[in-house]
Amino acid sequence: MELVVTDLGCARGGRVVLQGIGFRLSAGQALVLRGPNGVGKTTLLRTLAGLQPASGGAISMPPEALAYAGHADGVKSTLSVAENLAFWGAVHGMHDIGPALAAMGLQGLRDRRAGQLSAGQRRRLGLARLLVTGRPIWALDEPTVALDKASVGLFAAMLHGHLAAGGAAVIASHTGLGLGPTPELDLIGFLPRRPPRGGAFDGAFDGAFT
Repeated sequence: MELVVTDLGCARGGRVVLQGIGFRLSAGQALVLRGPNGVGKTTLLRTLAGLQPASGGAISMPPEALAYAGHADGVKSTLSVAENLAFWGAVHGMHDIGPALAAMGLQGLRDRRAGQLSAGQRRRLGLARLLVTGRPIWALDEPTVALDKASVGLFAAMLHGHLAAGGAAVIASHTGLGLGPTPELDLIGFLPRRPPRGGAFDGAFDGAFT
């Protein structure tokens, strides 16, 4: 299992926001995306997940290998915690939801409707969905948002287990994830180069408004 990104360009709203991105991620590896708000972390993750087309370059990985967890938790409010996990498990051919419930401490909430959960509980349910996809590559956008310290610990343990089992993860985060030293990619270095000011185009307007 390997994710290889080569000279990748990403666009948002028809405008290129990142270009020339390249990295290789193998089994057991994680990569943390860094950069200020608006730099393009979410756009890159959505491009990797196939939710929007790349503006250039290439993404290589096995078919159906990547599971994406974005800002939305992706849960159905009218279904219980267990029913949500069972639904997604059925979509991906995974029928044992027990490990997912245990990983994010949801056993005591299994029969509660998702619409009655707190923001942190919904986030835990959204992350637990990753385990019932059976997919080896996780693309995670600020996964610890709304989680308390104990829940961050549960997520870190789940992620450690995923990597130890040969999975991989690309994670956008502004906070610590409990992973220890982890390779990082600062997206500031992949912003599009702007044309220099003062060229012939600018000169065409010299004196136009004097």
